[in-house]
Amino acid sequence: MNKLSYYFKKYWYAYAFALFCTVVSVIMDMVSPQITKRIIDQVIIGGEVELLTSLLLMILFIGFGRAIFAYFKELVFDTVSSKIASKLRKRLFTHIQGLSISFFDENNTGELMSRVKDDVDRIWAAAGYVSMLIFEVIIHTGIALFFMYRLSPGLAIIPTIVLPVVAGLAILMENKLGKIYEQISEQNAKLNTVAQENLSGVRTVKSFAREKFEIKKFLSHNKQYYDLNMKQSKVFIKLYPYFQLITKLLPMIVILFGGYKVINGDITLGTLGAFTEYSMNIVWPMEMLGWLSNDLAAAFASYKRIKKIFAQKPVIIESDNPVILDEVQGSVEFDKVSLTINDKKILSDISFKLPAGKTIGIMGATGTGKTSIVNILQRFYDVSEGEIRLDGVNIKDLTLKQLRGSISLVMQDVFLFSDTINENVKLGNRDRIIQDEVIKAAKYSQASEFIDKMDDRYETIIGERGVGLSGGQKQRISIARALAKKAPILILDDSTSALDMETEHLIQKSLSQIDSTKIIIAHRISAVRNADEIIILEDGKITERGTHETLLKEKGYYYQTYLAQYGEYSSNHSLSRTGSDDREVAICQ
Repeated sequence: MNKLSYYFKKYWYAYAFALFCTVVSVIMDMVSPQITKRIIDQVIIGGEVELLTSLLLMILFIGFGRAIFAYFKELVFDTVSSKIASKLRKRLFTHIQGLSISFFDENNTGELMSRVKDDVDRIWAAAGYVSMLIFEVIIHTGIALFFMYRLSPGLAIIPTIVLPVVAGLAILMENKLGKIYEQISEQNAKLNTVAQENLSGVRTVKSFAREKFEIKKFLSHNKQYYDLNMKQSKVFIKLYPYFQLITKLLPMIVILFGGYKVINGDITLGTLGAFTEYSMNIVWPMEMLGWLSNDLAAAFASYKRIKKIFAQKPVIIESDNPVILDEVQGSVEFDKVSLTINDKKILSDISFKLPAGKTIGIMGATGTGKTSIVNILQRFYDVSEGEIRLDGVNIKDLTLKQLRGSISLVMQDVFLFSDTINENVKLGNRDRIIQDEVIKAAKYSQASEFIDKMDDRYETIIGERGVGLSGGQKQRISIARALAKKAPILILDDSTSALDMETEHLIQKSLSQIDSTKIIIAHRISAVRNADEIIILEDGKITERGTHETLLKEKGYYYQTYLAQYGEYSSNHSLSRTGSDDREVAICQ
């Protein structure tokens, strides 16, 4: 289904009907010069005036008939090409969605947008009006030559010699333009990427006063795009005048030699008139060859790039005979897990057991592999060594749908869609989540506090990536989205970093009431202090593990972090345990 030949075979009957309409339309068009011949020979020269009315009615009939068949021809080509483009775009987008995260690590957004939009559009054109005109050019030329040879074989030799010359020029043009189109498409993808990144990060650009730098970068890519298009134009304008010259000379040569034959009595004046009309009719197909070669070269270049994407296979694949768990309880086990990406060791010998309903906290400096644990748990990447088990089953033996559907994730980089708050919260399971659950999740995440103050409340449209909301508000909506999904496993990846301590404490209190397995990745002690186990990562390895109290006593990384965040006084109170639990909670606030 990823090959164009599949779609052409699928709609062969439509193309056959369109081809039939084209043949009938062209034949009717080619009959007109025959009537012209009779009007000149029989009516004007022969004086048979009584034939004029019937001959004119025939011209009118041919005109109507040609218009009807031409209408159906264009309708079918447009309809079928639209269907092919729509299905191909759908298949391409679906295929891209199914590729592994590693593919997106290597390919930028602008390039993929260019493939899905611009390249498919060129194939759409090739499957539509370009194919239609190619069929029409071939049929038109063939039928015109047939009638020319019937009228005067001697004169017909002239266009027969000219046609291969024009075809050769068209092939030469296609070869030269093909390579340029490849470069233009690649540069177009880069231009899209620069524009997309700049517009998405416009606030960052303005805050660093980088407008001039970004404009300069854009203009640099725009100049390269301009130069390539000028290079394409130079090839076109260098060769296209030859098409025009040949097509203008052909009728003149026909009239010159044909007039000589009329004078000698070899052909009639009507025959020359009809032949001249045929030679004029054969001019436009020759001119179209240049344009068609141009569009066809662009379509072939686009199809080659699309085929490269279809050739990409997901790195993360499901088992042929996957295990389907009746109900996911949520117990997670990492057994001597290591991860290497591009020869770089990310994680090494990670082992821990997280029973269903329990909570584990993960801390460590930036770049120590905390988020990588989340990535391999969801099989965004596969482990290099070891095994990860969900409810005792290797996650590689589960379907990706069940595995990822069992996890609610609040990412460090919050992404909100340009839609209502309601739809953003329902993202985890739109068909199942009812409005009461959306409101409940918003209350648990403390998002209802600001949502209820909005004019449209849950129907408020959020701008692109949550523009107009503060970092804390976006995080709270993201937490609400994860809670509304009601998955057995909840992962919070530094999800409260933009919140004040009071709001964070309220959210932590709400989370403690939720019966799910929790993995909390954070830099703040307050986010992980109540976890059943806390592990500290350093250089992709576990260097400390234990509860809040035991880790403080070890006076390692966790202890130093505690001092940095709450100071010596609060540390002494926490270690002495002479104060109440409420005092320690207050300290963490």
